[in-house]
Amino acid sequence: MKIILSKVFLCLSLLALPAMVFSQSHDFTIQEVTFKSEGITLAGSIVTPKKTVAAVVIVHGSDPVKRELEFAKRLAKEGITVLTYDKRGVGASGGVYVGPTVGTNNIDTTNLNLLAQDANAAVTTFRAYLKDKKLPIGLVGFSQAGWIIPIAASKNPQIAFMVLFSCPTITTLEQLRFQFYTNGRTNFWETHTEADAREHIKNDPDKYQFVATDPKVSLNTLSIPGLWLFGEKDIQIPVKLCMEQLNTLKAQGKPFDYTLFPQLGHNTVSDTTTVAISIQWIKQNALSSKKSKESK
Repeated sequence: MKIILSKVFLCLSLLALPAMVFSQSHDFTIQEVTFKSEGITLAGSIVTPKKTVAAVVIVHGSDPVKRELEFAKRLAKEGITVLTYDKRGVGASGGVYVGPTVGTNNIDTTNLNLLAQDANAAVTTFRAYLKDKKLPIGLVGFSQAGWIIPIAASKNPQIAFMVLFSCPTITTLEQLRFQFYTNGRTNFWETHTEADAREHIKNDPDKYQFVATDPKVSLNTLSIPGLWLFGEKDIQIPVKLCMEQLNTLKAQGKPFDYTLFPQLGHNTVSDTTTVAISIQWIKQNALSSKKSKESK
């Protein structure tokens, strides 16, 4: 009986321990974590370099994406600690994935707010794991994250900066109008003008009926720095219209920057130059944010 009780006690003790490191290299360690969000458990990994200069949580695009470990390792090699997690309903995360892969609407207001709550739950968990509690935490995201990140940041004062790869600054319905217009044609910009695209976005009847989410509503409430990286050949979002929206916000004093890459399309995060620019920007803004906090 004593042996059985000892084994039970040992099992319970192991369950009470924090997530263990499951991988490491000369540059970083990787630790598995789980956290709760809106009634379900999300699973992810924290990638920690030997010396941390900044910290970010990765926010997904619209696809059923697992944790972005390779991208996280790339950032960690530059001194950026990263929390990346399996999207809701994907991989080891609970809940239900809602999105185009399963033929459902994933950009209605309800789902975008839910995903923003997941991102904020990740930030809270991340803060608890960071040794330096004063380290600024930013959000880095792709595509659909252009709607999610501003919502999350507007509700969470812990978020100090944001980096957005190929992310829209227009409404969800406007983005859909453009996407249906391009219809996946890689040569779209060879046969259409900017004026064609804007006319279509302005007047095309909506194929879906739901309340549009406008990221500018949340962006107008923010005073944290943001960096957008666009590819001029994008056929998922109309980048020049998005940049125009950002110019309006910049004119109002918002600390927002963007960079346009003429030869790239929607997948800007796959380019080494865009990633290098984002890393440098993250380091600079994390340093500025930390100095600002320490001076108060």
